[in-house]
Amino acid sequence: MTASSTPELEADRQALIALIGAEAVFHGDFTLSSGKKASYYVDMRKLTLDHRAAPAIGRIMLDLVRTGLGTDADTVVAVGGLTLGADPIANAVMHASVDTDHPLDAFVVRKEPKDHGRGRQVEGADVVGKRVVVLEDTSTTGQSALKAVEALRREGAEPIAVAVIVDRKTGAQQAIEDAGLTWLAAIDLDDLGLAPQ
Repeated sequence: MTASSTPELEADRQALIALIGAEAVFHGDFTLSSGKKASYYVDMRKLTLDHRAAPAIGRIMLDLVRTGLGTDADTVVAVGGLTLGADPIANAVMHASVDTDHPLDAFVVRKEPKDHGRGRQVEGADVVGKRVVVLEDTSTTGQSALKAVEALRREGAEPIAVAVIVDRKTGAQQAIEDAGLTWLAAIDLDDLGLAPQ
């Protein structure tokens, strides 16, 4: 189990945990993006795009990056990840950071480079030569985050961490750490009363 750095943020986190349990955990037979089978599905897009949850998600994830990276957090200039799951999280973090002494920009990593215009795969903040954090709503194997990391590295960025809202405890952390990145998670299965699968 994790905790936020202030009582106010921990209250946000507990409220988000309650919302996830009530509205974003579905039980049944599911196939995850990794191809793995699951008896429950945590649909975080239901909440990352919800006005009740998005502001708290921004505050919680900003705190997670700042506290989880310590002094390295001061060197991070932008957050984002593979479209579509990371987009609302990155926007929420960007907005939460506006009134801080270290505001962050956001970026979007396309699944494939555009075949027209400037042909970019990473849109938004200029990430060339900059330290960034990849965001995800949930992660099973870490492959979506690692795809974003690869694209960012090709663009000349320096990804230093992957931060997820919900850690499914299914190997993503090991894959991210094996790639030399810091793993950060705001909520885990213990918080949600769910068993790993």
